[in-house]
Amino acid sequence: MFDTKPIVSAMASIVLMRTITNELIPHEVLNIFQSALHHLSRHFSAQFTIVIEEFQGRARNQVFEAAQIYLGTKATVSVERVKVNKSEDHKNLSFNIDKNEEVSDNFEGISVKWKLICIEVDSSRIQHSDYDSSPLSEIRSYELTFHKKHKNKIFDSYLPYVMDIAKKIKQGDMAIKIHSNYYDSWSSEPPKFNHPMSFNTLAIDEELQREIVDDLDKFVRAREFYRRTGKAWKRGYLLYGPPGTGKSSLIAAMANYLNYDIYDLDLTTVGDNRGLREMILGMSNRSILVIEDIDCTINLQNREDEEVVNNEHNKVTLSGLLNAVDGLWSCCKEEHIIVFTTNHKERLDPALLRPGRMDKQIHLSYCNFSAFKQLATNYLCITEHELYEKIEVLLGEVKITPAEIAEELTKDADATECLQDLINFLQAKKMIMVERIKRVKKISKKNIIIKSISKQRRD
Repeated sequence: MFDTKPIVSAMASIVLMRTITNELIPHEVLNIFQSALHHLSRHFSAQFTIVIEEFQGRARNQVFEAAQIYLGTKATVSVERVKVNKSEDHKNLSFNIDKNEEVSDNFEGISVKWKLICIEVDSSRIQHSDYDSSPLSEIRSYELTFHKKHKNKIFDSYLPYVMDIAKKIKQGDMAIKIHSNYYDSWSSEPPKFNHPMSFNTLAIDEELQREIVDDLDKFVRAREFYRRTGKAWKRGYLLYGPPGTGKSSLIAAMANYLNYDIYDLDLTTVGDNRGLREMILGMSNRSILVIEDIDCTINLQNREDEEVVNNEHNKVTLSGLLNAVDGLWSCCKEEHIIVFTTNHKERLDPALLRPGRMDKQIHLSYCNFSAFKQLATNYLCITEHELYEKIEVLLGEVKITPAEIAEELTKDADATECLQDLINFLQAKKMIMVERIKRVKKISKKNIIIKSISKQRRD
């Protein structure tokens, strides 16, 4: 049988020695001795540890937040216990490691370990308002441990990499909001933007769609270009064309593609130029400012006109709008897209249209065959049909908006009957158009004859 007496005796001796040491040696000396031992062990240790606390004073530490998001992508693989949550503002579930769990990671051949440290404390000792409701709370921090020879690589490359990955995850996971203004301020609780439109379902010309997507991609990647050239990181789009040609749908597709919030600005409720400027400064980065039907909202006075335009209580001027979107204040935010829409481009002041304000002017015209095929895919779930050839010919002869085509495609569940009804509709429109042209020609001919007779009489 194993004899435990020597072990018990040794443990009793250790306890006795510790008691004698604590009683005979002053605490100050013991603290100095323990500190020296700790320093000596650290000197010979090959490991280096970075402590990332959750708060800096009263502000949340952005490095901690980035680490939390980044480690959520590793948690389900590396640990035995995870936390899962989802808020209304996020699209997906998020995972976090639990306290005292360790996550291993590898960066360019360097092995690192993350550990979440949680210390329960009396909430009265913590000044952060987040903790006031609970008698006990936690101080949280991450410990990042690695070989000390990789210290520069971790500081210069790994931590910026973690920050960048976390930023991309956060941007992609945030639910899009649509903001509206009430006089000179944005709504405090904007609703989620649930519009389903995307570039995969948008019914516009295929080549134009590709051109728009390429332009958006180029804009998003152009941060350094804008800094190098000394320009504010923003881009303006003018969408113009007849009603029903997809201007609002294109804005929705842009927002969903970029995952940008939409700020839908009603100029008629903005008091003056200062209020307009404050509203644009109140927008978040990575957002789209939309002013629809800009030629109809308020009477934007031409800067060269001497006569003062009366907009009743609204004192927003063209100069104020130009300065807000393109003046010195426009550089205070980043990744802004500005979209103006109009049915009548010719009514707009040329100052609104110059490059730097409206960088890209997109004409959304009547439905062509490319846009029709997308509508047929959306509504009828077909990509080809024997009636397509007739429809293509008619679309080349008749002016019809995508909205009108969409209305016709919803009238019948059977694809063949639906397309035949559409052909009948297009042929009817063609007849109306032909009759209208005949009447115009007849009137023109009559006017010519009248002018000729009048001239003969004068002679």
